[in-house]
Amino acid sequence: MPTILVIDDNPAVATALEVLFSMRKLRTLGAESPAAGLALLARERVDLVIQDMNFTADTTSGEEGARLFRAIRRAQPDMPVILMTAWTQLETAVELVKAGAADYVAKPWDNRKLLATVGNLLELSETRRELARRRAGESRRKRELGERYDLCGLVFADPAMEQVVALACQVARADVPVLVSGPNGAGKEKIAEIVQANSAVKAGPFVTLNCGALPSELIEAELFGAEVGAYTGATRAREGKFEAADGGTLFLDEIGNLSPGGQMKLLRVLETGRFEPLGSNRERQVAVRVVSATNADLSAMIRAGSFREDLYYRLNTIEIRVPPLAERTDDILPLAEHFLATSKDGGKRLAPDARDALRRYAWPGNVRELRNALQRAALLAQGDEIAAADLRLPSSAPPPAPPEELDRAAIEIALARAEGVVAQAAAELGLSRQALYRRMEKLGIARE
Repeated sequence: MPTILVIDDNPAVATALEVLFSMRKLRTLGAESPAAGLALLARERVDLVIQDMNFTADTTSGEEGARLFRAIRRAQPDMPVILMTAWTQLETAVELVKAGAADYVAKPWDNRKLLATVGNLLELSETRRELARRRAGESRRKRELGERYDLCGLVFADPAMEQVVALACQVARADVPVLVSGPNGAGKEKIAEIVQANSAVKAGPFVTLNCGALPSELIEAELFGAEVGAYTGATRAREGKFEAADGGTLFLDEIGNLSPGGQMKLLRVLETGRFEPLGSNRERQVAVRVVSATNADLSAMIRAGSFREDLYYRLNTIEIRVPPLAERTDDILPLAEHFLATSKDGGKRLAPDARDALRRYAWPGNVRELRNALQRAALLAQGDEIAAADLRLPSSAPPPAPPEELDRAAIEIALARAEGVVAQAAAELGLSRQALYRRMEKLGIARE
């Protein structure tokens, strides 16, 4: 049962609120002084505090309430605090809201509005606790992965990427082909490196070939090697990637670009471990772990007749899908900070507006685009701090109106829709709660 601590020198206030909150099955504790309230807070599990602003007779400055609020913030920084104030302390209450108080309520309070505010804050508090528990679990699992496996310096924080890494580590020891799928720039080669680093052939070579970077007539020569005169311009024998990767791992990127002839030969190597270099009739025997990657829809290519179905199933014993960066938003800021730390202009930091811009952007170019954006911003930023403007990210939607441009009518309409709940009205207007309070104060809009 959620618990609310009421700190007020008038015991009738705690009694009235206890009756009110009991209708919502909320437990209420009462304290008549700041010292008693802090003592209760130290020994009881409390979900929300409602505190008065004055505790000494004939005192109306609100200074006692301000000191109590700061003491609560020092003891429990995430504790939501509602300030209960007379209008004479309104200015002080607004300042404390700017400093982190959840809300303020004027005496006498409106039961319906107070219940709505308390309900919203308790729900938000529980969401934050659940998020903290989940984060702690994710951090523990990530630490355990790093202790058990070689993660090749991969930077990640998102649960979606954690699952990808865990699967890559799990299948690494199995001597079977692995297909890594996902969009360009998402990090498929890094996953292939993790598979190699944790495999039984980790001491062997790790050889890569981008099948999309070569003309189709040269891919087979790159894969299997070629004898002198095997094709125009072959003036000397060429060692193929399979031979170079013997005893290790061969990573074939953009496997969908492999020619029909190359697909047939690759299938044979996967089945027998044997191949013939171009222009030779002498077979070579190799032991190679093949990890392939694609950003193409191989199933559609099979239906179109451009990719062999039997090769697909040979490559796809285990498939690891790397999600786009837009589906793993918790990776964005850690990756951005990593790129800044390792750049030539290392030491620059992200301003709050830049961090917000990075998280809002869709990143169609994935991690590669993020790295380029940070490298560019580090060069363009004038000082040690990178602002959102330095990132020069495309914008597909106009930003919300700044607080100073919101007029009285817009704010009053939003407050009316939210039935006076400022947090809800602020969300509708695209503002923080503190920004809306400041605009209300400037326009003289009082909360009733």
